[in-house]
Amino acid sequence: MRPVLAFLTDFGTRDHYAGTMKAVALGICPEATLLDITHDIPPHDILTGTVELAAAFKYFPTGTIFVAVVDPGVGSARRGIAVETADYKFVAPDNGVLTAALREAPAKKMVELTERRYARPTVSRTFEGRDRFAPAAAWLAKGIQLSALGRPVSEIQRLDIPVPDVSSDAVSGIVMRVDRFGNLVTNIDRKIIERLSQGRAIEIDAGGHRIERLVATYAEVPADGVGAVFGSTDHLELAAHSSSAAERLDLARGATITIRRA
Repeated sequence: MRPVLAFLTDFGTRDHYAGTMKAVALGICPEATLLDITHDIPPHDILTGTVELAAAFKYFPTGTIFVAVVDPGVGSARRGIAVETADYKFVAPDNGVLTAALREAPAKKMVELTERRYARPTVSRTFEGRDRFAPAAAWLAKGIQLSALGRPVSEIQRLDIPVPDVSSDAVSGIVMRVDRFGNLVTNIDRKIIERLSQGRAIEIDAGGHRIERLVATYAEVPADGVGAVFGSTDHLELAAHSSSAAERLDLARGATITIRRA
């Protein structure tokens, strides 16, 4: 099978950055298949980057190499790293962007990107995605071993990702992200709700707004209200029918969501 490189960045698509990274990768490994997870991570938003990467990576073919560049520290002393798990490889700045993915797929090997032969001859201090990360990933796609990229490391930066506060009769979580449809995606998953409810009804409070219904699909959300649904990542979302729940409730990332057994 042709090697797969998957890209996630905060570069957007207006400028040349994302396309140039992919061009560099193809110059090294022209047989690679290049896929985009997204280039629309909000600028410098490492937390959203790690959440989006974790939501996507497990659906890619075994052996995929991920290039995750959300890098407000570009050009600083922060390291570049490559990580190998049982099924995938990741190349990224060492700033926590791999945190959530590596919770699900623990690292087996980790190296710092110190071997210059696997970077471009001149590394820009403002565009390491092009000059360091894309080349390293492409060389992995060519078949080099992870250990060839640099010296091994035992620890990398991890983000302190918020987790729900669970008690015997309530769960308190937060909105982790707002998707492009205005759905408020929380850090509360289906298993937590099932343990809380024990088959009974639940009450949902979102930043002071009572959410009336837990439904199975977006289409079941009341036309004039906001409902709760388990989305594709099996986390609780608040959604409005054909409109933005974020706008309707005037809530954003970080808003508190409290669920109680009725």
